[in-house]
Amino acid sequence: MSYSAVYGIDYAKGAVFVTNGTPASGRFCALHFTSNSQISAITTQNWTGVTLVGHQFDAGTIIYGVFTSLELQSGHCIAYKL
Repeated sequence: MSYSAVYGIDYAKGAVFVTNGTPASGRFCALHFTSNSQISAITTQNWTGVTLVGHQFDAGTIIYGVFTSLELQSGHCIAYKL
């Protein structure tokens, strides 16, 4: 079974390449950080606990959830559409 089937990612829906300083909005199911990155703003629908704002992610990290907006302070990521 592929990861896309397990995590519900439909690659046919596309993705958005997010770079630092350029906000992205929509409905995203996964964020794949392709370089060391830091989040400056994020809106989620099903994420609880500690905020992701200011958190740094290493290149290659993937987080899953329902994300509706994202802005990076540094780095870049691929936001897969839901």
